[in-house]
Amino acid sequence: MFSRAVRPTVGLARSLSTSSQNHAKVAVLGASGGIGQPLSLLLKNSPLVSQLSLYDIAHTPGVAADLSHIETRAQVSGYIGPDQLGAALKGCEVVVIPAGVPRKPGMTRDDLFNTNATIVANLADACARNCPEAMICIIANPVNSTIPITSEVMKKHGVYNPNRVFGVTTLDIVRANTFVAELKAFLPPASPPTCINHGRSLVGSGTRSDLSLLHRCYESLPNYCATFPAQRSETKRGLEMEMGTQQCSSVDCNRWLVFSATEVIAKGAGFMDG
Repeated sequence: MFSRAVRPTVGLARSLSTSSQNHAKVAVLGASGGIGQPLSLLLKNSPLVSQLSLYDIAHTPGVAADLSHIETRAQVSGYIGPDQLGAALKGCEVVVIPAGVPRKPGMTRDDLFNTNATIVANLADACARNCPEAMICIIANPVNSTIPITSEVMKKHGVYNPNRVFGVTTLDIVRANTFVAELKAFLPPASPPTCINHGRSLVGSGTRSDLSLLHRCYESLPNYCATFPAQRSETKRGLEMEMGTQQCSSVDCNRWLVFSATEVIAKGAGFMDG
């Protein structure tokens, strides 16, 4: 009985490890939103994060206070409003930007761009001024537009590094792997890896014009590609999800991007593949 009682303490000690390499300071810009809050929770539980800086235009102090009660080593601080944006970014090595409005039913990608482009541009400007060496992870859609905007802002300040600006595209791959696994009776993640062409976003995410390219046939599954096209319409159901139902899977993909960036910092590498 005593061994069972002390087991959580062992896990807690591991999570509170103070390895000199695992000391990344991460900022989440848009931390009070539907993506920002659960993403911040996942980052608070990462042993790679030592400082977590949360910023938004509202409610951030409450979110930060709540997360600070979790018994992991990351120190959480909350910042609210444009006047505190610079302080939120100071010294950050990884910046995640889920800020912006989500796409709602009836919205075109142009509508989304008109709102989120300005938000991302302003946040990128603040990053260039306060943490020019940080890895910038863009979540705000449309990603194929917000990434170039961020890059141009960084170029304007003379601090652009193509190896430090990233956009989240993993969600399409995760969905494709899951849908194919369902159709072919595999158990994720043991299913054959699937590649999905994110160029589909150029013709409109969440619309009937989406194009998903699946490949990688395996010798052990000679009929894999031959039988899949007949089931394509069933797979499309997942790619045509109603807006607002994608947050959980999206957050899971976003945290892996941030974890990859913090691992690069911990290992002392200067760039990240993919």
